[in-house]
Amino acid sequence: MADLLLGRGRPLLQLLLRPLTRGLSSPVAAGMSRQRRPLVRAIVLLALAIAFAASTATFNATYAQQAEADAQLTNGADVTVTLAPGTQLAAAQLGAIGAASGVRAVEPVQHRFAYIGTDLQDLYGIRPGTITAATALQDTYFSGGTASDLMKTLATQPDSILVSAETVKDYQLQVGDQINLRLVDGRTNQLTAVPFHYVGVVSEFPTAPKDSFFVANSSYITAQTGSDAPGTFLVDTGGQNESAVAQQLQSQLGPNTTVTDITSTRNTIGSSLTAVDLTGLTRVELSFALLLAAAAGGLVLGLGLTERRRTFAIATALGASRRHLRAMISSDAVVLAIVGLAAGALAGTGLSVMLVTVLTGVFDPPPSTIAVPWGYLGIVVAVTIVALAVVAVGATRAASRPAVGILREL
Repeated sequence: MADLLLGRGRPLLQLLLRPLTRGLSSPVAAGMSRQRRPLVRAIVLLALAIAFAASTATFNATYAQQAEADAQLTNGADVTVTLAPGTQLAAAQLGAIGAASGVRAVEPVQHRFAYIGTDLQDLYGIRPGTITAATALQDTYFSGGTASDLMKTLATQPDSILVSAETVKDYQLQVGDQINLRLVDGRTNQLTAVPFHYVGVVSEFPTAPKDSFFVANSSYITAQTGSDAPGTFLVDTGGQNESAVAQQLQSQLGPNTTVTDITSTRNTIGSSLTAVDLTGLTRVELSFALLLAAAAGGLVLGLGLTERRRTFAIATALGASRRHLRAMISSDAVVLAIVGLAAGALAGTGLSVMLVTVLTGVFDPPPSTIAVPWGYLGIVVAVTIVALAVVAVGATRAASRPAVGILREL
């Protein structure tokens, strides 16, 4: 494609170069077209380098995102406080969780057990409007709507409930169907039937088991059962000092609570691809990709311009000024940058999508979106452009030497 652009696409190339070369656009385009082989090689190498950098960085960013999601699912949040069955925290202890150093947000979660037919399943009562302040919810956790949409439904329709796919299949449920769950009434300690309406499927949820469970609005559960006692507290620390916060809370809340932090959980997860730590390998890969992009752009362009020293010397002998030489050399650099970066970005996007798609079945949970490291990719583009600019300036200075001396060397 690069060869076609620089060959038969010479009229288009001339049009693109006109703002840079002005009246020299025709001879410059003709020269690039006739001696296009070195430039084509440089474009191909730069495109491959950019594709490698983009796909590697995107896959690593997505991998890190899913590793964090895996740990969030298992632990629930940065720090999770779990109460022993049948116990409650005193008001002072509840306040101590939110007042602890390093804590940004605390989200209570009710953990009950509910009968549907003869099956006993976990029921999680949440505050749908604030649950995401302490933990992350991905669209891939749900079916029948996005995470945001289903949380809004739980908030606006308090009797709504999210059900596991297995339960939907077993009971042949349709969206909108009424489900009667039997819950323990906090006032009588007897089972009471509570009506819900099925609105969507939940396959994963923070702290929830891998098998069947329900997710509903905690305020509705409280109103129907007369008890608002939470079983778990999800604590957000902003991703910092999780272990220290966990130790502090454990000492304050006593032996009737279990406090876990996401750092320890991340180190003990061993059931998925994301249990492998790729941090060290990622640094090597991204550093190599950065150097490769700079070399593919700057070094290969420099070698190509060196092969054309005779052309520049003849142009100087025919009266070309430094401005003319700069226009000729910078045209090569600009075409290489635009075509190489565009082709590399296109190929890198395709590779990134392919890599993540192939591994979607391995990720647990699968990614709802591909994570794009825009900062790193911006650095790669900037380094490449700087390398091309440095080579172009150096080549212009070298070509500005007296033509007779250059021709004698050749």
